[in-house]
Amino acid sequence: MLVLKLVSLALVLAVANQVNGLKWQKDVPILVKSLKDLQRGPPKQKILNRVNVAEKWITQPIDHFDESNKATYQMRYLVNDEFQTEGSPIFIFLGGEWEAEPSMISNGHWYDMAKEHKGLLVYTEHRYYGQSIPTDTMTTDNLKYLHVKQALADVANFIKTYKSQNAQLTNSKVLLSGGSYSATMVVWFKRLYPDLVVGGWASSAPLLAKVDFTEYKEVVGRAFQELGGQKCYDHIQKGISDLEQMFANNRAAEARAMLRLCGDFDHNSDLDMWSLFGSISNIFSGVAQYQTTGDLPYYCDFLLSFDDAATAIANFAYWAWNYPSCIDARYQSTVDYYLWGIENFDASRPWYYQTCNEYGWYQSSNSRNQPFGTKFPATLYIELCKDVFSSKYANSFISGNVAQTNEDFGGMNPEVENVYMTHGGLDPWNPMGHGVAEGATVISGASHCADFSSISSSDTSEMRASKERIAELVREWLA
Repeated sequence: MLVLKLVSLALVLAVANQVNGLKWQKDVPILVKSLKDLQRGPPKQKILNRVNVAEKWITQPIDHFDESNKATYQMRYLVNDEFQTEGSPIFIFLGGEWEAEPSMISNGHWYDMAKEHKGLLVYTEHRYYGQSIPTDTMTTDNLKYLHVKQALADVANFIKTYKSQNAQLTNSKVLLSGGSYSATMVVWFKRLYPDLVVGGWASSAPLLAKVDFTEYKEVVGRAFQELGGQKCYDHIQKGISDLEQMFANNRAAEARAMLRLCGDFDHNSDLDMWSLFGSISNIFSGVAQYQTTGDLPYYCDFLLSFDDAATAIANFAYWAWNYPSCIDARYQSTVDYYLWGIENFDASRPWYYQTCNEYGWYQSSNSRNQPFGTKFPATLYIELCKDVFSSKYANSFISGNVAQTNEDFGGMNPEVENVYMTHGGLDPWNPMGHGVAEGATVISGASHCADFSSISSSDTSEMRASKERIAELVREWLA
């Protein structure tokens, strides 16, 4: 069973790296691979019955805020109208930094609630992701049209246009749902366009933009500690510390061989070292962020099967990265890949741009309350912004962008009504969102976007209660 779990991890990471029909003329360096795994969409729902989901397109302004710019693009969306009738409420699931896919409107709790209310199900795709690409290339200048305000305006325009063009839906009420970044969009949409929707469900929504997101790795560590045990946590901490010391104390050749690093890796370069250790930490982040029952104990059993902690980390990384001939951890490889993405589209470049231009959220090693070492400061990600997009993206510029995002949307005080926010207690993103004190529901032991499935006997009592609560709220909003 342990071997199957580890093979499954490798397959999950490999599949996550093949998003959006990526052209594989270019190898993907490990920092990009590990970040791509963390930006995938909410878990796909199991489709139990055959459902007819239609793919459609709507014309959107490329710039909603410049009337002199008449350029447009085609935004993709998916529709499931199996329950539609006169006056059906519209249940919209918002896309984020991923490609929209049918399962989110074909099964799961959102689908079940739409069925109860004879609702129309829609999944909107976010500009610059999936197939909704507004520009011919993703140069830094072209990416100026990628901003959450433009994406929210897309949704507002979609709602108004779709209702006006469908006689049965002219007076329909609209509800929104989303997970992770798109959950943030649910909250912010209700702030900017409160009259267009009657309510929303935001699962795992980060609200506070922050450059140096130190809390993230703390929660990842806590997840391994609580679910895998203190011995596992200590083994991870010792293994990474030992690897750091090997590089620092004239044992670099041994560490390179152990980690199977490609020959051009420069252990004397801070940027290469930061890229390596940031990528290693991201393996653990991916496991924790999407963990389900039993995952972390299995992985901890594997790690603890090695007496030498550094060997355990090296072999775990090799599994996670799908047994490459050598591991490309060079910083310049990451820069080159993102520059290659100017004309070879996938979600990596646009999402990284959004972090530089709006959010930060750089998951660094700058807290000592985590087991993943000291070798990936937020500076790594700031340097990457400068080298990939423009030299203007220095720390002060990114900090200003982050401050502007918090000013525009209220940070931890978005001042919205009729939005139900949920978080997993072991979701590394939950420190950036509302907690119980602010009225959110925090589900013990749950991970990121873990509550979209249908109510089932396998739900914990807290999970079931939360799903029943949003169902009750939807009934109230539609009454």
